[in-house]
Amino acid sequence: MSEIEIVSSLVDASSIESKNGSDAARIAEVKGWLASQFEAVGKEVPEFEYNSRSVAYLYNLATISQAKTQAANIVASDFRQKAAEYRCQAARMREILEASGLGQESLASNIVASAQALANVANLLNIRDTELSSFLIAMGAISLRKTSVEENRANVEKDSKILLDYTRKAISRLSYLKRTLAQLEDDVAPCEAQMENWKTNLAVMASKERQYMQQYANYKTALGRVGYTPEISHGVLVEMAEHRKELEKKTKPILETLRSYQDLPPDKALAALAIEDKKRQFAAAEKYLEDVLQSALASTD
Repeated sequence: MSEIEIVSSLVDASSIESKNGSDAARIAEVKGWLASQFEAVGKEVPEFEYNSRSVAYLYNLATISQAKTQAANIVASDFRQKAAEYRCQAARMREILEASGLGQESLASNIVASAQALANVANLLNIRDTELSSFLIAMGAISLRKTSVEENRANVEKDSKILLDYTRKAISRLSYLKRTLAQLEDDVAPCEAQMENWKTNLAVMASKERQYMQQYANYKTALGRVGYTPEISHGVLVEMAEHRKELEKKTKPILETLRSYQDLPPDKALAALAIEDKKRQFAAAEKYLEDVLQSALASTD
């Protein structure tokens, strides 16, 4: 039976007995266990309140402790019994060797040293005897462990090189980030000043935007009052201006003729007199023109 099985069986038995016992019995058992434990280290049991929670916890702790103590005593007793058997067997083997003349006192010192070294090596290799086959098997196991350790060491060295490379790259990246951070910290003040300037300009632009929107609304209202429609565009206005110029060219002679007729008096007789007056003025002008031409010709001759 192993130590764990002994402990579990003792705990089960103790738990069954604890279920059947009363609270007073539990408190008495807890007090006895505490007294024994503190007396073992030369101290007194401290004062505390024995309530249901503390008693239950200490009772379980005492049960487990007692079970483990009993299991340890059983294992220790087993070890003492085996040690006694090993001592008896060693005594019998010593008697046999001494009877055969192979006692430790009758052997040379180098033989005793070699035997002691052989025993130490056997203990080191954890083998029960000193047969050659046992040593060969143990050495083979050590060789396998050595090969495994060398492989693990090679893998660890490979991983360490990779980690070292990663560490160097991380250090380089960290240095770059530190330089970048320092540069950004140096650029904070100019950027803040520029941001303040942009903030001021943005406020001015927002004010101008509100002003322009108000002007746009006013212009739109004014255009609505004069009957502006989206169909009236620049091209339409240019065409209308050209058409107006053409109309002015066509109506200008008519207006001049109309103005000449408007100068006439409304009566027919007066109109006839005005016409005769105009004819006399026209004849006088022709005569004056002829006189001027003749005098110019005469001066030329």
